[in-house]
Amino acid sequence: MLRTLKGFLVFVVLVPTMVSVLTGCWDKLEIEDRALILAMAVDKASPEEQVDEHVTHVKPIKSLQGKMIRLTVQIAVPGRVPLGPGESSGAGEGASNLPVWVVKVFGYTIDDALNTLQQQIADPRTLIHLRVIVVSEEVAKSGLGDVNDYFRRNPQVRRSTWLLISDREAAPFMDVAPPLERVPALYLLAMLQKANDMGKFPADFVGEFWSSESKLGQEGYLPFVSIRQKENILLKGLAYFKDSKMVGHTNALEIGVFMGIMGYNPGGYSPLVEVPDIGVVILNVLRRDTKRQIKMIDGEPHVFLNIKMETSIDEVLSEATIDSESKLKKVEEEFRHTSYDAFENLIRRTQKVNSDIFGFGELIRAHERSYWNEHVKSESDWERLYGELPITTTVKVVVRRIGLTE
Repeated sequence: MLRTLKGFLVFVVLVPTMVSVLTGCWDKLEIEDRALILAMAVDKASPEEQVDEHVTHVKPIKSLQGKMIRLTVQIAVPGRVPLGPGESSGAGEGASNLPVWVVKVFGYTIDDALNTLQQQIADPRTLIHLRVIVVSEEVAKSGLGDVNDYFRRNPQVRRSTWLLISDREAAPFMDVAPPLERVPALYLLAMLQKANDMGKFPADFVGEFWSSESKLGQEGYLPFVSIRQKENILLKGLAYFKDSKMVGHTNALEIGVFMGIMGYNPGGYSPLVEVPDIGVVILNVLRRDTKRQIKMIDGEPHVFLNIKMETSIDEVLSEATIDSESKLKKVEEEFRHTSYDAFENLIRRTQKVNSDIFGFGELIRAHERSYWNEHVKSESDWERLYGELPITTTVKVVVRRIGLTE
């Protein structure tokens, strides 16, 4: 009895003691003691900039000579990132009051450059708040394999981060500070999120891009951006890839063409069409309904696209009035013809470079498994087949609203 009571007392004392030791965040680090990287730009370093700091290696790496990159990062300054509309901004104030610190470092890889960055800053760097990565077109055309490898392996990087392609150097994006937003990285993030909400661009986060890149029957695409007037950022188009290398890009309106082929909503774009006997008409695409079917004809897959677009008339730039059903049919037919040409043109351009950003290969893999298993053994097999894939497009346009007229 005494031994049992003694054992019980030991248990009662020992368990709470062990629980108290195990609880708590023993590796905690205050957020003010971290170097929070909000955004990052990746460029190729010029020959004059290629200075090796030997942070990750002692002897020169022969295979990497002349392949150095420049990494430009935005680091949040503790206590200066505005969290609400009532807080003061850094605009018009001294550089010491800016909410972010822009630092440039060099390295042979992303990790090499970030290790060099760590040698230059006091606090440990972290990517848990990285929201935007901008890569120059030059780097994208040479291949994103090395860039993707580091960020995919790093558990701190969110799959909801945006990866963008710049038409020129990416570094200037780290200094853009429009009046609408006090933190450049947050402005870039807000621009992309609102573009998605308004139907200007699909929700193509870096996780979606990596998912497309890993599929045998689909290639990835990314936002293609440019700087205008030093403070404005233009969503210039859509960059498309093959084997992680950028092989082309669209213009701004062709983002809407791509979204029409995919059936993404809301509409978002307002194309301008010249209608015979009426004049120039601007239509707002309200909604798209796209059906994509795979049919086997003579043992070969054929893709059939049935695209229906609901529109409204935003503006008529002529003295003519659209006051009859026949005139309305003219507008619908002209826009149908223009849209058909745009769909066909974009599909043919991607076929020319064997870049299936539409995921037709994945449709064939899902619905015609026996054909896929017989003919597609690697990604290069589908790239070759996509270039010759028969695709038939049917377009229907309906004008739902014409607005008020005199």
